[in-house]
This record gives sequence, C-alpha cells and structure tokens, in this order.
Amino acid sequence: MQAPLFIGSEIYRGSSYGALHPLSIPRVPTVIDLSRAMGWLTQAQYINSPRARPAALTAFHTPRYIAALQAAETTGAVDADTRARHHLGTLSNPVFGEMFRRPATASGGSLLAATLLAQGGAVYNPGGGTHHGMADHAGGFCYLNDPVLAVKAFLAQRLTRVAYVDIDAHHCDGVAAAFHGEPRVLMISTHEARRWPFTGALEDRADGQAINLPLARGTNDSGFAMALNEVILPALQAMRPEAIVLQCGADAVTEDPLARLELSNNAHWATVAALHAMSPRFLVLGGGGYNPWTVGRLWAGVWATLNGHEIPARLPEPARAVLAALCWTRQPKVPGDHLLDTLRDTPRDGAIDQDLRHQIERLKARQKMWV
Repeated sequence: MQAPLFIGSEIYRGSSYGALHPLSIPRVPTVIDLSRAMGWLTQAQYINSPRARPAALTAFHTPRYIAALQAAETTGAVDADTRARHHLGTLSNPVFGEMFRRPATASGGSLLAATLLAQGGAVYNPGGGTHHGMADHAGGFCYLNDPVLAVKAFLAQRLTRVAYVDIDAHHCDGVAAAFHGEPRVLMISTHEARRWPFTGALEDRADGQAINLPLARGTNDSGFAMALNEVILPALQAMRPEAIVLQCGADAVTEDPLARLELSNNAHWATVAALHAMSPRFLVLGGGGYNPWTVGRLWAGVWATLNGHEIPARLPEPARAVLAALCWTRQPKVPGDHLLDTLRDTPRDGAIDQDLRHQIERLKARQKMWV
C-alpha cells in the first residue's frame, strides 16, 4: 500500500490575513516543521501544492467572483459594489497580498489530492478545509471552497458514494449549499450549537443528504466519542463510501479562542484513524483553528496518525523548538509547558450532556428509518 502523501506550500509561510486577524498565526508551516522535526515527513511523501487555475475553480465558483478576487489581489483594494456582492474587503475576509494565490493554492492541493486518490490511498492537505466559501462570495475567512471542489472532482471520476465529514467547531455552510439534495454525497457535520454561521440544525437534512449534530458548549471527549461511534461511523458503514473527505478543523479544542467546545486533540486523531479504515480513498483537510500551538500539535498528530507513527510522551528538542518559537498577539503570549513539551493532550473525558444524548437518539432513529 502506498504511503500517505502530504500536500503543502511555502505560500502559507509568507502570507497573512493581517496582524489583527485570527488567521495571522502560522499553521501549515508549523505542521510541516513539526512533522519534519519528528522525522515523520519524508521528501518522497511531500508534494508542493499547485495553484488552481481560474477555469478549474469555476467548477463551483462563478467566473465573475474569481475575476473579482484576482483583481482585488492585483489592486490591493475593492470598491463598494465588489464588497457588497462578493464580501471581499471585510473584517472576516480582508484584502491582503496573496488573497487569490493562497486560497487558489489550497484549492489546487485538494484538486490534486482527488487526482492522486483515483487509484486509492490517503492524502493530507492541511492548507485546505475552507468550508464557508460560497459560489459567488467569500465567507468566514474562506475565499474559495476547496472541499466542494475536491468532492466535485471525485464525482467527475464517476464515483457515486462520496462522504464528506466535518468536525470543525463551525458548520460547513458552503459545502451544505453546494450539495443540498445531491444523492451521491452524504454530508455529516458536528459543530458547536448556536455558533456562527448559525446553520446546521439537527432538523436540517439538506433534502436527505446531511446529518447535522450540533454540540452544546462544553462538549468533551466523551460526548464526541458517542457522536463518532453512534452517529458518524454507523452512517458511513451503511453508505460504504468510495471516498471520504474529512475536514479536520482544530478549533473544537479547549484552548481555541473562537469556540467553546472542550475536546482534546485525541478526539480528532480517533476520527482520523477510524475513517481511514472505512474507504479506499481518504482525503484529510485542515480547517479552523486559531491558537498556534494547539493547531500545530493537532495537525501534526493527524499526519502521525495517518502514517501509524507513535506519538511520544515528550517531544524531542528539535520539535519542542518549533513550538517554542511561535508567538501570538492574543493572551497567553507564552503557553503552558504542556503545549511546548507534548503533542498529545490529556484526554478530556466527563459527563455527557443530556441534550446530546437525546439528539443522538433522534439521529439513530432516523437512520433506522432510512435503512
């Protein structure tokens, strides 16, 4: 079996949404540097991501929007009409120097991954996962929607059972809009309830093609494990997907500033391990995550999990140095020792919210009806 492949790019190292934006932090570079420091990322497994051409992006996005995005990068500004129509030049989606090239690179990576996976295997594109992008406008830090483009690429390969699983703290509204009612795609999302974009209610089935499970604030590893084992995995087992795309957003952990879930990174790694065994084609994407230490540790652990590498109790000095060199404009500017010395969080088990239990029972009953 071919070893998993890692798609990355140096464009993530040299670009930023701006000093005050939540995505001012280095994420993909930290994952690359940590994985190399651990000896987990060989040259043979690393692929430099191509930049998607505008024509490829129009598989989902409108030509007018792609042209507006390119023009905004070139001129460094947008007019009022462009801001209103395409949501560019906003606080969430600002104008910056690589605002087309960077998301086009993430999309190019996901499109390449779908091509590489035609014959099977696993590919990791941590720069991807931009699940809020809409066909004609940006949203939620997402200028383009690489998960949609990847799923469409799998469908173009004549696959008829593609599963999209999203464990980001924020609901995948862009993906849901793209595949509403699409019989070849099953969308499964766990996300924090009553958090932006305020979509993905339990009752929202996307015309029968979505399973949405909103998680209450404070949901811990025990609650997520119940969701994984009693909702996500049985749905995938029933579907027998030919390809799985996992959006592995890192903002559901306790330390993230933009969500209030209380998972450890063990929850994400358990999901990666379980889904890897359930389909011949497995694409893992990044997504949200706004604490530089927790994102780097979690996503490096995703790569270790895909490869079956043992995660040590304490990091060797080269890997620790990668984490120690990070800085953050938010507090705390200096993290606790556990965020520097280890990769694996202490499991965050505990009581399971009764509302979550009831929601899971409703979803299980609905699945029995489907069968």
